[in-house]
Amino acid sequence: METVQTAFWVVALLVVLALLFDFMNGFHDAANSIATVVSTGVLKPAQAVLFAAFFNFVAIFIFHLSVAATVGKGIVQPGIVDTHVVFGALLGAITWNVITWYYGIPSSSSHALIGGISGAVIAKAGAGALVAAGILKTVAFIFVSPLLGFLLGSLMMVAVAWVFRSFRPSRVDKWFRRLQLISAGAYSLGHGGNDAQKTIGIIWMLLMATGYAATDSTSPPTWTIVCCYMAIGLGTMFGGWRIVKTMGQKITKLKPVGGFCAETGGAMTLFLATALGIPVSTTHTITGAIVGVGSTQRASAVRWGVAGGIVWAWVLTIPASAFVAGVAYWISLQIF
Repeated sequence: METVQTAFWVVALLVVLALLFDFMNGFHDAANSIATVVSTGVLKPAQAVLFAAFFNFVAIFIFHLSVAATVGKGIVQPGIVDTHVVFGALLGAITWNVITWYYGIPSSSSHALIGGISGAVIAKAGAGALVAAGILKTVAFIFVSPLLGFLLGSLMMVAVAWVFRSFRPSRVDKWFRRLQLISAGAYSLGHGGNDAQKTIGIIWMLLMATGYAATDSTSPPTWTIVCCYMAIGLGTMFGGWRIVKTMGQKITKLKPVGGFCAETGGAMTLFLATALGIPVSTTHTITGAIVGVGSTQRASAVRWGVAGGIVWAWVLTIPASAFVAGVAYWISLQIF
């Protein structure tokens, strides 16, 4: 049996690994927050990452910890999680993030984490140890969040086009260059609010499993909340420029008005999901919104081949990260 001292250092190292994942989440998903403002020329890249990082952190004061509660208590049956499960989950998620970042594929850090948790838990105790309701609503939103982003983004674009139909294009462009700062800020708030909470949830899960937090606690320790929001903000500051290019230019060409509509539609989707406690993919959401905006112009305005490749990455994320997590779980049994 592990001594308390040994357990403490194992837990401390796993917390550091979780914060590394959170940092990579911000780094990997920075493109979701800034791709449109960079591609439309509203902000320079360096300005955009600082802008997005600020709003990522400010989200700490706005959103209730509903998503953290889902990840911490609503994915795995009580008594199953241990240090080996958390190690496997984090390693599976981080590995998939590194692979997709390297190839410039805007996949989901959120679903990589859920896949990692699922794979490690299945390796330990089988699929029956997972909470079906929590897994199913997360999987459902793989499809719901991009569709909702698509719908809201396209409706916003149609509404704006109708309202400003008699205005000169140059005047519309000037106005929406300013308005896009508001929409980008709102999207970055939603990104921080939903994504930072996933790491808060897995650290909370770890602390409850190892006795450093009460299993009946209603919220995680304050230090976990602050550290996770700081980590995702710092990750966003360093950015992920490979993915910015895909999100901002390869799917469809965006003007400031299109960027505003995509970000606003995406932000509305994230605010709704976070309020409902559903860990969604910011990548899926903004991609759906961008495609929705592009499709209102004409079908050929969207590079459907690029969008299709992104969808394949979405489909593979959970099983791929689950497989790596399962292998990492068995390796961890030999290490600590």
